[in-house]
Amino acid sequence: MQLSEKMKAIDWSSLKTILFVGLIVRLIAAIFSEGYAMHDDHFLVIEAAGSWADGFDYNHWLPWNKPAGAAPEGHSFTYVGLNYLFFASLKAIGISDPKTLMLINRLVHALFSLLVIRFGYLITEKLSNKKTAVYVGWVLALLWALPFLSVRNLVEVVSIPFLMWAVWLSLQENRKWALFYSGLLIGVAISFRYQIAIYAVGLGIYYLFKLEWRKLILMTAGSLCMFLLTQGLVDYFIWGYPFAEFKGYVVYNMNEGTRYMMNQNYFMYFYVLFGFLLFPLGILALIAYFKSAGKYLLLFVPTFAFLLFHTIFPNRQERFILTIFPLVLILVFLGIEQLRKRRFWDKFWKVSWISFWILNTPLLCVVTIMSSKQSRVNTMYALHGKAKGDEHILIEATGETNPEMMPYFYSGKWNYTFLERWSTDTINPASFYTIQPQDYIFFFGEKSLEQRIDTFKVIYPKMHLEAQIQPSFVDKFLNSVNPRNSNSYVEIWKTEATKKAE
Repeated sequence: MQLSEKMKAIDWSSLKTILFVGLIVRLIAAIFSEGYAMHDDHFLVIEAAGSWADGFDYNHWLPWNKPAGAAPEGHSFTYVGLNYLFFASLKAIGISDPKTLMLINRLVHALFSLLVIRFGYLITEKLSNKKTAVYVGWVLALLWALPFLSVRNLVEVVSIPFLMWAVWLSLQENRKWALFYSGLLIGVAISFRYQIAIYAVGLGIYYLFKLEWRKLILMTAGSLCMFLLTQGLVDYFIWGYPFAEFKGYVVYNMNEGTRYMMNQNYFMYFYVLFGFLLFPLGILALIAYFKSAGKYLLLFVPTFAFLLFHTIFPNRQERFILTIFPLVLILVFLGIEQLRKRRFWDKFWKVSWISFWILNTPLLCVVTIMSSKQSRVNTMYALHGKAKGDEHILIEATGETNPEMMPYFYSGKWNYTFLERWSTDTINPASFYTIQPQDYIFFFGEKSLEQRIDTFKVIYPKMHLEAQIQPSFVDKFLNSVNPRNSNSYVEIWKTEATKKAE
């Protein structure tokens, strides 16, 4: 049978086919897309969990590593704790290479993310029909950014399968305890990402106005039970009292959250949610989302509550809204189904759908295999198996806009002492940064590189090149567009820690 005949024989509307294709793309992302996307998916998850597995506490989150009387900082231990158990288990059977650990980590996340596709398809089919479910399934499987995000450690993304599963159970009217189980899953999602409580509140408001008291009570009971276990019991054993981290989170956001990373763009989350679908489908999607409100309030009310809260709250970051994207996508296609009853919108839809795949396909190919923060990751990985872990390291970043935090995890050690020399320092000479002898110097950026190296060779005559680290193509591109993306070329020089006599 020829390839074309085999392709025709495939049932492209089958959920199994969609899941299989989605799996292949996510496995490719897991294998080739190394690094991390943003600060939080590495430094607030992997660095903490990885250090705990090695007997350290990188972020000093645990009470026995804090000064007496210090308060919790507001970080849920649920997802970080699961990663700690994951790393500790692998290390117990002899797997300790940082890149191997993260490859397995990404593979696990790739498999877990398939639940988003599955439940997205099933929810849509339940609320509408198979044809609309197929549209949703294929977009969730192959949207340009989703495979990349699916293998990252962002709590905003990792919590989505639990939320989708909860929504699916909430639609099972014939199952007596479905709403309780749905509440349990929402409770898990909240323990991953506290803000998902806003979605739960929105769902509760829907049941309240519909006077569906039994559903409200079951869902609330399930959520509270799981939250009590994951936040009350766990925090009690760690801190000596329940809900310690949750309380710390609320206090922090009341005092600091309104001032941290202020963003005056009130439409940012609309750009993210509907910009993902590119032009012109994104415009149609915005209209369709609000069109769906009248018929599908069960999904619309909690997603809109989530969107409204994050739009009003001053601290706005793009990743915050990712949690509800699959549910918004379902509403978009349900709304499009209603809009297509009119001839104009039907034509607009057909053009938009074709345009979407023309634009989405090349983006998917690039982003799926994109390594992010490659130079920082590989710089630290170059020390793996070589460094003792207590070295003094100078980041010489006068050829950069500013240096960034280095991911200790990839070196496998945790006791380094880093010193940074910024491009803004035009006063202090090189000798100021070498009063304490440095074991390594990381030269960031190629600007005036030879001159910068020669300056330190005067101080460290035996200094020699250890490694040259290239950024990924995408990192290099982002750096050229905005120099604040400090993902440039790095040279590692070992000083031999012998200063020239003065």
